[in-house]
Amino acid sequence: MRDLLEGRVDSVIGVFRRRMIQERLRGNKRKVVRSAIEYLGNNREHMRYDEYLAAGYPIGSGVAEGACRHLVKDRMEQTGMRWTLPGAQAMLHIRALYLNDQWDDFLEYRIEQEQTRLYGGVAA
Repeated sequence: MRDLLEGRVDSVIGVFRRRMIQERLRGNKRKVVRSAIEYLGNNREHMRYDEYLAAGYPIGSGVAEGACRHLVKDRMEQTGMRWTLPGAQAMLHIRALYLNDQWDDFLEYRIEQEQTRLYGGVAA
């Protein structure tokens, strides 16, 4: 509905309520519409699609699903791999650094930390 894209969730809820009454919905049809009304009411704060679109944010799940596949699945689900939760979390942190072009900064940081730990300071 265009109203949702324009940030008018309450308007959509009102339309559903009116149609439910006008069409005298009963049984499963009424249950489905009431469920939709409840969902919209409970999630209206997350449905500011007008603001999201104006800011250039995606409003569908495809972008998030694609990012999850690229970040997680492509690396974590290769043949024969088994992960503990701490090991998987560590790998995801490293993969995020790599994919965000922060790998060199991370290596520099780790070297400095190890030099401090081992020798009490950073080598000149």
